[in-house]
Amino acid sequence: MTTAAIIGGGVIGGGWAARFLLNGWDVRVFDPDPEAERKIGEVLDNARRSLPGLSDVPLPPEGKLSFHTDMAEAVQGAAWIQESVPERLDLKLKVYKGLQEACDPGAVIGSSTSGFKPSELQEGALRPEQIVVTHPFNPVYLLPLIELVPTDKNSPEMVERAKEMLSSVGFFPLHVKKEIDAHIADRFLEAVWREALWLVKDGIATTEEIDEAIRMGFGIRWAQMGLFETYRVAGGEAGMRHFMAQFGPALKWPWTKLMDVPEFTDELVDMIADQSDAQSGRYSIRELERIRDNNLVGMMRALKHQDWGAGAVLNQHDKRIKAGAMPSHIDEIEDLSQPILTLSRAVPLDWTDYNGHMTESKYLEAFANSTDRFMELIGCDADYIANGGSYFTAETHIRHLDETHAGARIEVRTQMLLGQGKKLHLFHSMYEGDKLLATGESFLLHVSLETRRPCAPSAEIEAAMAKIAQAQAKLPYPEGAGSSIRKPA
Repeated sequence: MTTAAIIGGGVIGGGWAARFLLNGWDVRVFDPDPEAERKIGEVLDNARRSLPGLSDVPLPPEGKLSFHTDMAEAVQGAAWIQESVPERLDLKLKVYKGLQEACDPGAVIGSSTSGFKPSELQEGALRPEQIVVTHPFNPVYLLPLIELVPTDKNSPEMVERAKEMLSSVGFFPLHVKKEIDAHIADRFLEAVWREALWLVKDGIATTEEIDEAIRMGFGIRWAQMGLFETYRVAGGEAGMRHFMAQFGPALKWPWTKLMDVPEFTDELVDMIADQSDAQSGRYSIRELERIRDNNLVGMMRALKHQDWGAGAVLNQHDKRIKAGAMPSHIDEIEDLSQPILTLSRAVPLDWTDYNGHMTESKYLEAFANSTDRFMELIGCDADYIANGGSYFTAETHIRHLDETHAGARIEVRTQMLLGQGKKLHLFHSMYEGDKLLATGESFLLHVSLETRRPCAPSAEIEAAMAKIAQAQAKLPYPEGAGSSIRKPA
């Protein structure tokens, strides 16, 4: 099991711990705060509810979490060490001195710093080549971006290894090839923040109005296309060159005060704090975090369907973890005598309805995914379908037996009731642990995609179904199979 050491267990450190832990790493946390275990536990509660729902395949088994009062003990044997202590350069340099005396020389030491350059962090270090900036974005367990900033003291091999480890837990490592204060993303944020302070100070907009301007407009565009691609589209058929010609002169107009910062007086701080309280004070921080997570998961899952932006990163992560998680053919299944595991995943936040449990259509989607998985296992995979054969569902019956909530780890196990000729009859059972949540029964016909009519499947599929039929011959006919909606008494 690979181990990560987290030095500093605040909001960012807790997010790092959750990201590693839920992707199967053992995590050791060092933080002198006596409340660190409670705080990280609360972050983990949110992460366990939201992060697994981004994946359509099962994440690796959760790693082991431990808390340590001795930093040297925490970093011993760790392959990755993430420093997330407060933004004081003297403190960070002191931390590096202590941990480098105890850690593996081959470990990657990443800093969550928002502003310091890696050369500043490497100054006076025992092994400067170990230290890089790996700046995340909150919540670390959901957002994929990591700004990876090395110096010429870091070997190309070390940088590539860092990229691979970050990618292995679902991050998008953006390699910043030239160090600069505040890296890339925070420089944009700082520019928007400065302008927002002036708009509030000058009485032009409240904190709520500024937030509405972002989330109702360009924030949505930026979330899926960034800045330059958005403006390229804004240029119409003529593209970016037309956009630059049309709006370039505006750069000389006095629209912004980007380099002119308002004095940070107590009056300005009170004004902004009071407006923020009026805007959001009815929610606790934990409630705001859950609202934020709900929105992020919904947007990022929508992007998955388009294989775009952050969604493309999630799809690549699913492919990476699926490869070792589930078999691709029945010949890889050790025991066919029991119902076959065809789905293992967490219930995403966007699968729940106004009653707080999984909506009806998502039960059907889960069972449809299980049917697709069974088809793949018997040889009716993407290549087979591309060559003109597939199964069409003729009839489905679902029984809802218990509630299913967001974050629940569900499994579907499938019994083949009939698999012969063009007919395929499946019975799916959905569980959370040992609790039976629902059943789904499906009758399918093999069809030719050319004629759109039923026909016999390939000999390979016939053989696979015969093998399953023989193995499952002694299974009892499942309760509820063949039933229909009862007439009222």
